[in-house]
Amino acid sequence: MELSTEKIGDVTVVGVLTEVLDAGNTEEFKTGFASILNESNKVVFELGRVKFIDSSGCGTLLFCQKQLSKLGGDLKLCGVQESVHSLFELVRMDRILGMFDTKEDAVDSFKKK
Repeated sequence: MELSTEKIGDVTVVGVLTEVLDAGNTEEFKTGFASILNESNKVVFELGRVKFIDSSGCGTLLFCQKQLSKLGGDLKLCGVQESVHSLFELVRMDRILGMFDTKEDAVDSFKKK
């Protein structure tokens, strides 16, 4: 799975470059995330390209958030498409993960803590 990374201050922005995050690619996603975890404990996932997430994908995002939390960090999401946003609201992940319209808003939210 292709992930792009960009460092903005002490925040790592990860572009998820796939349309689907499901059981078929979550292990690959976790592997890519593990290398990012070594760089930063403040991470933003840019999900603008992701059109579908299943329960495995949701579980993977929660896994990533838990790993960051153990390191005193946090995970934010940005650019979430409406179909994915509706799913997150349905399963109440929107209450666990901070979601922002733009990458800049997500990065700025770390400064307010």
